[in-house]
Amino acid sequence: MKLAVIGGGSTYTPELVDGIARLSADVAVEELVLVDPDESRLAVVGPFSDRLMRAHSHPGRLTWTTSLDDGLDGAGAVLLQLRVGGQAARQRDETWPLEYAWIIDFTNPVGIVTRALLDAGHRAIGLCNVAIGFQRNFAALLGVDPSRVMLDHVGLNHLTWERAAVVDGTDALPDLIAKHGEEVAEHTGLPESVLHDTGAVPSYYLHYFWAHDATVERQRHEPTRAEEVSRIERELLAAYADPALTHKPEMLSQRGGAFYSEAAVALLASLTTGAGDVQVVNLRNRGTLPFLDDDAVIEVPAVIGTAGAEAVPVAPLDPVMRGLVAHVSAYEELAVDAALRGGRHRVAGALLAHPLVGQYDLAGQLTDRLIAENAAYLPWAGQP
Repeated sequence: MKLAVIGGGSTYTPELVDGIARLSADVAVEELVLVDPDESRLAVVGPFSDRLMRAHSHPGRLTWTTSLDDGLDGAGAVLLQLRVGGQAARQRDETWPLEYAWIIDFTNPVGIVTRALLDAGHRAIGLCNVAIGFQRNFAALLGVDPSRVMLDHVGLNHLTWERAAVVDGTDALPDLIAKHGEEVAEHTGLPESVLHDTGAVPSYYLHYFWAHDATVERQRHEPTRAEEVSRIERELLAAYADPALTHKPEMLSQRGGAFYSEAAVALLASLTTGAGDVQVVNLRNRGTLPFLDDDAVIEVPAVIGTAGAEAVPVAPLDPVMRGLVAHVSAYEELAVDAALRGGRHRVAGALLAHPLVGQYDLAGQLTDRLIAENAAYLPWAGQP
């Protein structure tokens, strides 16, 4: 049989020739012709391939040509191994799309996942719905369009505070807290007094830190969020199966992620059109919070354009906020390393750094349980 290799000048070709020569009992090749428009490559790859054939004492004839017609004439089989434009074209294909391809991460923990994506060289921005949720809630209480409310939202993902709610150049947050403090506090899981004492509105996730004991005690006697979401999802899937359903069921609001669709569309629109508006996203710190490393990922307002997100300047954090942010940011740095490289000691180190753990023996016990419970998802489980 005559076998033609289109793209025969490739550096892959000797691998193919070696296999044909070694496995001659499987495929009887009487003639092997290498076809390639690059004569300089054929002049090197052709003779070397012929030497490989001879070294294996293969009786077949090996030739090379730049003529596609001559190469294909009489061929019983054709192998294609083309790369149009060569590696130069590949280089362009592998680089210029990076100027356009954005990864928008809504996967929790958003801050940690976004940092891992950025560390790996991806063009990534993290997105959470906490800020837009507060914006919509504040706007409703103030009786204004949400687009008029600009938040001074600062911290890490799920560890943030609203320190201002500016409407037409005036901070409306003090008046909001004074008049609607109890209603606003219901969205935080913390007492209204926290808002008055700090002059800010903490995110719902702050209750895990600032009301830790009460939260743990409540969790001991209530269904877990996973159980609740599983129930909601079963009911949602049953509703979605109804061919008459043409709108979002009310139950979907219980699933979480309120206003996420609007936040996602707004971010996509600004990244593609270069709107230059301000949105709250997760991005590299780069000096925005001077007490954190530049590589840390923070959640703050940023100007969004086709080049990405650029954090707007923020006022210094109160020491109460600054201390907790620094503590959790250190944990996130260690958690990314543990997730990427594995190892019990890295997991234990990350947990030891977390402010809700912070005890050596406890970190070790939690690490062993965590690895044991998730061994099926950890290819390095069992290693030190």
